[in-house]
Amino acid sequence: MGRYIMSRIVAVGTSLPPYILRQEEISEFARRLFSNSFRDIDRLLPVFQNSQVEMRHFCVPLEWFGEPHSFAEKNSLYQECALRLSVEAIKDCLEKAGRTAQEVDHIFFVSTTGMATPSIDSRIINEMGMNIHTKRTPVWGLGCAGGAAGLSRAKEYTTAYPESHALLVAVECCGLTFQHEDKSKSNLVATSIFADGAAAVLIEGDKCEGRTKGPEILHTMSTLWPETEDVMGWDINEHGLKVIFSRDIPSLVDKLLKPNIHSYLEMHQLQASDITHFITHPGGRKVIEAYAEALEINIGRFAHALDILRRCGNMSSVTVLFVLKAFLEKGIGEGELGLITALGPGFSSELLLIRG
Repeated sequence: MGRYIMSRIVAVGTSLPPYILRQEEISEFARRLFSNSFRDIDRLLPVFQNSQVEMRHFCVPLEWFGEPHSFAEKNSLYQECALRLSVEAIKDCLEKAGRTAQEVDHIFFVSTTGMATPSIDSRIINEMGMNIHTKRTPVWGLGCAGGAAGLSRAKEYTTAYPESHALLVAVECCGLTFQHEDKSKSNLVATSIFADGAAAVLIEGDKCEGRTKGPEILHTMSTLWPETEDVMGWDINEHGLKVIFSRDIPSLVDKLLKPNIHSYLEMHQLQASDITHFITHPGGRKVIEAYAEALEINIGRFAHALDILRRCGNMSSVTVLFVLKAFLEKGIGEGELGLITALGPGFSSELLLIRG
């Protein structure tokens, strides 16, 4: 391994909305809603059990999903909930880091489940009384890859400005994108796994005053595979954000994931056996299984990712940061290497190499 200019992950804070729904009640809701569209609904419902999700958190109660809502109404709720969840996660993060909101130099705000202009990060600055000169970079549209991509952009900023404190904020209100009118199989699958939540990560440069401990981000890599725009994402219509899931996703993961990860490790003269911690976005049980197969390691090495999936579902960009928090709480030993990974629309991959 060569010499790296490093940034450090200091702390991760999280926040979850108040409505907790168990998978059994969501499955029964889906049976009622989709039964007229699928004669074989009982054959499709095992997707809820197979997802390995047990519970999820939402910004609205279950009965909200039983009625149609306009795009304007859903987006207004998004702006309100996204701000509240973001502020809670930031306070949690900064308290753990022993830093104040006024010390933040740059906010990278990541989200894909709603829209706001001015962007939510400006509202965060006002809500928390941050320095009026705080720089802002709102990032939209990266979906499940957004949390890892946000870490990469924050690392690049704090490498260029090593005396800086960068705050990554990822918030997703996936539940608020639900379209009552959409009776497609893609919407049924999305109903089985997606959820709401927020996370904040403080990343510091190498020359920060009073620099605290935390794993170093050594290197990052983004990948966008050509001609894969229609694999996953949104179709924006009069009802809002309609989910797109291609049936080709499993085969694409199988085909593209292994060479992508191995070429990245080879770039650093590493093998999978050199990596102690696999900090993976749990897009679903099958995605975790694909990572285990690609890296030729036991799926038990992804216990933190599977636990977050079980307790919180897939919160899109936020989820990998919940997994990162779990690793930090357990402790990453000095010199131990970790690999942060996420897949998203595009079809795209984000990889980060970290060291304790």
